[in-house]
Amino acid sequence: MLPGPALADGQPSYTLHDPVRNQYFQVDWTTFEVLRRWQMGDPEAIASDVAATTTLQLQAPDIEVVMHFLQDNLLLQPPSGCATTFTEMVNKRKTSKGEWLLHNYLFFRIPLLKPDRWLSRWMGAVGFFYTRQFAMLTLMALVAGLVSVIRDWEHFTTTLVDTFTWAGLASYGVALIAVKALHELGHAFTAKRFGCRVPTMGLAFLVLWPMAYTDTNEVWKLTHRRQRMLVAGAGVLTELTVAAWATLAWALLPDGHLKSVAFLLATTTWISSIVINASPFMRFDGYFLLSDWLEMPNLHNRSFALARWDMRERLFASGESVPEVFPKSRHNGLIVFAYVIWLYRLVVFLGIAVLVYTFFIKAVGIVLFIVEIAWFVLAPLVREFKVWWALRSVIRQSRRARISGLWLVALVVAFVVPWPSQTSTHGLLKPDEQFIVFAPPRAQVAAMPFAEGAAVKKGEVLIALSSPYLESRAAAVMANAERLRWAASTSVFDKDQRAIWPVLQEQVAAAEAEMASVQAESQRYAPVAPFDGVLRDIQPDLRPGVWLTAQEPLARLVANQGHQVVAYLSEQEVARVKPGDSARFYTDSLEGPFLSLILTRVDPDASRTLPDPSLASVSGGNVMVREKNGQLFPEQSIYRVTFKVNGDLGQLANHTWRGQVLIAGKWASPGVGFFRYAMGIFWREFGF
Repeated sequence: MLPGPALADGQPSYTLHDPVRNQYFQVDWTTFEVLRRWQMGDPEAIASDVAATTTLQLQAPDIEVVMHFLQDNLLLQPPSGCATTFTEMVNKRKTSKGEWLLHNYLFFRIPLLKPDRWLSRWMGAVGFFYTRQFAMLTLMALVAGLVSVIRDWEHFTTTLVDTFTWAGLASYGVALIAVKALHELGHAFTAKRFGCRVPTMGLAFLVLWPMAYTDTNEVWKLTHRRQRMLVAGAGVLTELTVAAWATLAWALLPDGHLKSVAFLLATTTWISSIVINASPFMRFDGYFLLSDWLEMPNLHNRSFALARWDMRERLFASGESVPEVFPKSRHNGLIVFAYVIWLYRLVVFLGIAVLVYTFFIKAVGIVLFIVEIAWFVLAPLVREFKVWWALRSVIRQSRRARISGLWLVALVVAFVVPWPSQTSTHGLLKPDEQFIVFAPPRAQVAAMPFAEGAAVKKGEVLIALSSPYLESRAAAVMANAERLRWAASTSVFDKDQRAIWPVLQEQVAAAEAEMASVQAESQRYAPVAPFDGVLRDIQPDLRPGVWLTAQEPLARLVANQGHQVVAYLSEQEVARVKPGDSARFYTDSLEGPFLSLILTRVDPDASRTLPDPSLASVSGGNVMVREKNGQLFPEQSIYRVTFKVNGDLGQLANHTWRGQVLIAGKWASPGVGFFRYAMGIFWREFGF
């Protein structure tokens, strides 16, 4: 029995150590006074003596509560003749081979080192790191490093992007291992500094994921809460210290290998410390820090018990006594904390299950996935339902339970009954017909017969272009064709030339074909209107004499009548719409038209490419794409849907607008959609 820190209500606490199992139990003042008189052997006598010599007023049932606590935790020396009882206890604790394999798959430890003597030998060498001077130097290094990073932020972020390679990720892995080794040494040296023994260090595996660990259980012997918090936080402080000095080193070192190592240490330690170790939602350093700060050992279990009680009271008003009494603010905070942990762990365990399924062979991955879900997600639910079943007689008589049942029925109905669905996506409002004029190679503006907004008749030249290169080539081709025609026509009068007349005829045909090709290409320098329309979006810098870049857009001819909206839907969304559905369109800027639409066509096949770049995610749209060889390829299956515009656009006609399309689809059940999606994944993954 060791003295412990004072509890939140001011009473002293004590730590009971079981050296056989190396377990520690925190007991309060009442339990301590009972244990001091344990040799009296009679509950009534113990209660009377406690009441006579202290301010505590105990009864015999209070002594029995302490006895049951000691009995349940195997802290009593057994009387003679109890071999049968202990045999039953041993048999209850025995597990099958399957249960043993399950527990050791989910979590097991591999001790690698017995570092206690080594730590004692090196304590003097690391003493400087615990001084105020080193703390001030580290703080100054942190400030100087952060200032340098901010001043050279572009270089820093560029280095971060450059590390996203296989070699960079491997370097991050090596840096993470080194940092975690220093993290554990921080725990070990700090515990040793306060006189605790550190028996082992090694690797722990949580669902086959390796994590370093240090056995610092002896910190429970420490009387002062601040010392335990320093041991718990030593790992994070060590990592942050490494990060501070590595950040300064990155700023000072010249480009090279050492600078890269400093960058890896700086970024790795910040992320691993804040995101992983400082989290109180798993039993990492952040949890023990919060537990000691709140002076609440077993914080998770106690908050879980309180949250389960609160849930039963809210659902059934079962009338159970509260597990522990706290001030209102702490009571509510612990309940919220428990719900956040449950949600966090649900996400983490589902993610681990997916990773296990992904990285193992399919047959083993399926089994491990099921084990993950069954153990971490379903098993807690089953245990809670067993408690509800034990309370069934109370629940049947509870008015609140009937109200909760009605809410449950309403939720199930809302999940199963079809509801009107609405699908939202980005769409492009554009004329039914439009013709974009692109500049051909080596072109120069010769004349501009039409201005912006001018009406153009079908067959009229939109912009007159010229090309000295094409003109010289056309002249050369024409001269060559004329020469060959003359040679072919005069060859009949010359005996020697008559023999090569077939060859000359072939050359004439080739020259005429080349001349036709030049003439066809020259038509690109005089683009004509394929339909009646209005000329829009003329480049403002165009004027006679200006040289153009190949494939440069020059203007756009828009048809006088008819507009449509084009959008793209995912495979799940397209199943909820059909031709004839109504829709609404409004522009992103809210300055354009608000229109009523009718869905006219749904493409039966998925689009292989995205021909409308403005709908791509890189341009602010909602279609995730990747670019390859100048084309945009969707990341998932998308289907093109076309809408007819109801109404006149007026002055806003002849423009292209991007905006939101809200489609009133058919009635659908959320539950049925979810079931179909889940079954689709099941069907695909199991190879049916």
